[in-house]
Amino acid sequence: MTIAQTTANGINITYEDKGPRDAPAILLVMGLGGQLTLWPDEFVDALNTHGFRTVRYDNRDVGLSTRFEAAGVPNLKWMFVKAAIGLPVRPAYTLADMAADGMALLDHLGIDRAHIVGASMGGMISQHIAARYPDRTLSLTSIMSSTGNRRLPRARKEAMQVLANRPMRGDPEDMIAYSVRAARVIGSPGYPAAEERLQRRVRADFERGWYPQGVARQMAAIVADGDRRALLKSITAPTLVVHGEDDPLVPLAAGRDTADNVAGARLLTIPGMGHDLPLALVDTLADAIAGHAKAGVVAA
Repeated sequence: MTIAQTTANGINITYEDKGPRDAPAILLVMGLGGQLTLWPDEFVDALNTHGFRTVRYDNRDVGLSTRFEAAGVPNLKWMFVKAAIGLPVRPAYTLADMAADGMALLDHLGIDRAHIVGASMGGMISQHIAARYPDRTLSLTSIMSSTGNRRLPRARKEAMQVLANRPMRGDPEDMIAYSVRAARVIGSPGYPAAEERLQRRVRADFERGWYPQGVARQMAAIVADGDRRALLKSITAPTLVVHGEDDPLVPLAAGRDTADNVAGARLLTIPGMGHDLPLALVDTLADAIAGHAKAGVVAA
């Protein structure tokens, strides 16, 4: 993996740019606390094989990109209370700021327009990109994400508990064990990860850039963003919504709500898929995204 870093939108962004420079580009936007490595290499390779240039990167406050330490760690419980009663929530930065990071990275790479693919929080950021930068969005794929509609079903109790108890510090082996357990709880029941592969991935990510304080600030940005349904109605890019039918963290209803609020959006639901990108579904996901991207360009 060839990793580079650039200054864009006033911060340092670590990224990987892979595939032919003259191929259509796909910008891969990862979710809450996820480093660029959470996009499986096999998935990226599959998109490259389909004829695309791929750009994946560490969001701000994650991995090897700029950390907002001076902002402190927010009180998330108080933020949730404020949001619930309609009081303003002031995060260190917004999802719109994170969308601007992605666009600045494309500027640095000389990419005028790209297919935007986001997972979970990355789907929310990608929704902002498609709505705010329509001239730069060839197509949108929102994976296991949501509209922010507060009437949607909540995560299952066990998924909420494991994420709410994320340790901020402690013994490295204990934190790695926590991450493995969390991945199991929110992962795909129909496609469980092989134990050795999961352990290896979690340990590598921990050693590369474990930073739970940044995860808390990213969560604050999600809380502050609120309901995006009005924003989604402004999206004109061809849109594919992908959602696991067994997602314990962001229930399937959230994917349906996303598709219902983007004109012409197509919904693909996958039985047995939870809140991850299992190796067994790499080809299914890559084929769907590549097909959608190519069809959207032809239609345009």
